[in-house]
Amino acid sequence: MSDDALPVHPRIAVITGATGGIGRATAERLAALGASIVIGYHGNRAKAEALAAALPGKGHMALRIAIEEADSIAAAAEAVEARFGAVDLLVNNGGTTEAVPAKDLDGLTDDLFDRITQVNLRGPFAMVRAFYPLLAGGENASVVNVSSIAARTGMGSNLAYCAAKAGLDALTIGLAKALAPDIRVFSVSPAGVDTGFVPGRPRERLEAMAKTLPLQRITTPDDVARAIVACATLLTSSTGIIVPVDEGRHL
Repeated sequence: MSDDALPVHPRIAVITGATGGIGRATAERLAALGASIVIGYHGNRAKAEALAAALPGKGHMALRIAIEEADSIAAAAEAVEARFGAVDLLVNNGGTTEAVPAKDLDGLTDDLFDRITQVNLRGPFAMVRAFYPLLAGGENASVVNVSSIAARTGMGSNLAYCAAKAGLDALTIGLAKALAPDIRVFSVSPAGVDTGFVPGRPRERLEAMAKTLPLQRITTPDDVARAIVACATLLTSSTGIIVPVDEGRHL
């Protein structure tokens, strides 16, 4: 299918965690479709500005969006409104985790549990809440939350991360109902993506896992990016769904 045949062409896309593997791949694909990208970053301004300069097209901007900070989100929404006036796509990709074995209940402290759920669950909701007026003014607007197979399996970097992503999938369904008919809402649910997101996870572990999966390959950031773009541009009759991007691991 050519770009011209896509039912929806987002003009303005906001991506949190945009300098990481999935975020960067998504920004590149959306920019190639003609979208202006708001590259949300947490701490590395130089990296975000370099990405903005490298993307095809024009109108891209690097913007600090710390999704655990209410003031940062509010300031970002104001800046985007002043620059663009509306948003067609919000990609909630920002997140955090730490490796804590599931049986190490003491290792998953209250502070760590709260921080992980704050960033991975409350953060996406806070983004939708703040950007809702801009999405309401967009064209064929959509929200895509980047979830995880951990929401379904209960196996991941730690139990708080599993719980937060399960909550994010439930939030996706609830928001799809609340924001219909004007805004579609999706979860994209990857597993074992070839990035450095999970601290201390060697590539050898991903390779070993891949051999056990139906499709027998490691998911790349671009695999996830293509799913995100498909939700926004192609799935015009869908909302409130969780889209696995996991080489069949959910089976």
